[in-house]
Amino acid sequence: MVSTSKIKSVDFYRKIPRDLTEATLSGAGLSIVAALSMLFLFGMELNNYLAVSTSTSVIVDRSSDGDFLRLDFNISFPSLSCEFASLDVSDVLGTNRLNVTKTIRKFSIDSNMRPTGSEFHAGEVLSLINHGDETGEEVAEDSVSLTGRNFDTVTHQFPILVVNFFAPWCYWCNLLKPSWEKAAKQIKERYDPEMDGRVLVAKVDCTQEADLCRRNHIQGYPSIRIFRKGSDLKDDNAHHDHESYYGDRDTESLVKMMVSLVEPIHLEPHHLALEDKSDNSSRTLKKAPSTGGCRIEGYMRVKKVPGNLMVSARSGSHSFDTSQMNMSHVVNHLSFGRRILPQKFSELKRLSPYLGRNHDRLDGRPFINQRDLGPNVTIEHYLQIVKTEVVKSNGQVMIEEYEYTAHSSVAQSYYLPVAKFHFELSPMQVLITENSKSFSHFITNVCAIIGGVFTVAGILDSILHHTMTLMKKIELGKNF
Repeated sequence: MVSTSKIKSVDFYRKIPRDLTEATLSGAGLSIVAALSMLFLFGMELNNYLAVSTSTSVIVDRSSDGDFLRLDFNISFPSLSCEFASLDVSDVLGTNRLNVTKTIRKFSIDSNMRPTGSEFHAGEVLSLINHGDETGEEVAEDSVSLTGRNFDTVTHQFPILVVNFFAPWCYWCNLLKPSWEKAAKQIKERYDPEMDGRVLVAKVDCTQEADLCRRNHIQGYPSIRIFRKGSDLKDDNAHHDHESYYGDRDTESLVKMMVSLVEPIHLEPHHLALEDKSDNSSRTLKKAPSTGGCRIEGYMRVKKVPGNLMVSARSGSHSFDTSQMNMSHVVNHLSFGRRILPQKFSELKRLSPYLGRNHDRLDGRPFINQRDLGPNVTIEHYLQIVKTEVVKSNGQVMIEEYEYTAHSSVAQSYYLPVAKFHFELSPMQVLITENSKSFSHFITNVCAIIGGVFTVAGILDSILHHTMTLMKKIELGKNF
């Protein structure tokens, strides 16, 4: 059996009896400084151990979401009517989707971006309609021509006023003209404006009365508007949509529409109707609603190849004056990939403080043409998209998001102005990986701190002690 004395012989830390040691003030001071230094360095090491470090690399895109990319958007056009606003998507592979409506919603807005009506449904505008009577003969003009001088007066005089806002150069207007005049003649014979006074069929030449048409937010020709006692409000319950006619344009359909408007109105004696007209002429009635803009919001899936998202005016039964089209807009939201809440980005700021800054780079930015750029202005945006992926140390994906840079420009166009978003996805992606720290490395560093500070303090104490002893000997005049 090994004796106790032999075991004690392997002791690295042999003890000196306390009576043989001497405590000094300098040693006490150094001990306190050393202890504080140990605590400070231990705290620094613990903070470094608990802190998350990352490494960033650029690799070939290894997307797990397939060949398609989700595109979310919310864009306001203060000068583009919802009835004509069309959203198209195309790409370099030949995909060309016109007037996308399935995942799109439209809301009427005014010039200040405030909503003025309920959701606009594309079904309200018929794409396949009868554009008018086929005739080669000249027809008499029985509809009343209105101008800016008499428009308000006439609209207030009649319970129902049906107005055709047209342009002489418009192809669809010329198709409508024969049936419109025939319908005006039949309505005039059936409801004499002087004796009956319930309805009047009129027209406005927008090339001659540009201000009047602009005041009524006419953007496409022909536009058939219905005014009831001076106002074309479609609904008086806080909605401000124009009451328009989108049906067939042959004589029979037009007459049927006008008759349906007149019949519910009670026929008054002629002298009372005249008195009511005089009263209405001096009465302030509701003006045309302050609308004419559109907010388009929704999402779609696009291929991960260079492509375009384009918003323009489109109709299969209207013509547009390109010089009057204004494609000014405000990007309320535009992002690629899955929608990520701001709270999610806030949680990941500890990994990458710059994460999410370019996820919705265009949000809130206005692109307004105040006519100082001239007519026929197309506004284009060039977007370069890069995927960013954050991965934990165990390989778990924490977030996948797409960030983009945006460069915008304006260009004069000979064709119909548009708002266009060019997007191109980078074949590379940014990979942010969380780096874990081992506990053994932390313990090793703590031991190194304690041992190092203790050793350095001991050396300093020894130097200080010998220096003070030497100084005392010199004072006493002792020789070395």
